[in-house]
Amino acid sequence: YYKSENARLLDGNLLIEAKAEMVGGKSYTSARMITKDRFAFKYGRIDVRAVLPKGQGIWPAIWMLGANINTVGWPKCGEIDIMEMIGGSAEREKTVYGTLHWDNGGSHACTCDKPGHILASGSFNDKFHVFTVTWDETFIIWYVDDVQFNKIDITPSGLSEFHENYFLIMNLAVGGNWPGNPDVSTKFPQRMIVDYIRVFQKQ
Repeated sequence: YYKSENARLLDGNLLIEAKAEMVGGKSYTSARMITKDRFAFKYGRIDVRAVLPKGQGIWPAIWMLGANINTVGWPKCGEIDIMEMIGGSAEREKTVYGTLHWDNGGSHACTCDKPGHILASGSFNDKFHVFTVTWDETFIIWYVDDVQFNKIDITPSGLSEFHENYFLIMNLAVGGNWPGNPDVSTKFPQRMIVDYIRVFQKQ
């Protein structure tokens, strides 16, 4: 259950917090920040400096959806996942993923088979890291701390979704098919701490 009270500023950082509490028939609360109808853009460089949460069932994400979603729906609007992580083990918590989703002749397609970025040591909960996407007419490229880990050619005609305006989303999900549900090992509250989001575009 997403509620605005779970997002706040502390010491100059944005905190998105997940709690174990029953609201609206849901067992957990969190927050989602979204720029839909406020800010959208096409092409550029997006940097997000953040510390990620941890724990079984914890699923932080920084991502984008096509601004035409209300007209064409998902996945035809397109989705650009800048960063996703699923908590639950040391291996999971040192790995992040960058993924594209789009419509392929009326069915969902994605780059879900692409490898993620794995830290050499520690986890994404230990300290701030910078998650980056560069996006132009030809490629979408993903980086962690300026180290490239994924690159997708978006020039094929079937990928026209990625040449439209997109808005930004940040959320801290709890549970779901990918991470699974929290268990007794999951400690609450969990926080995604965001220092900044920066979008750069050519003039």
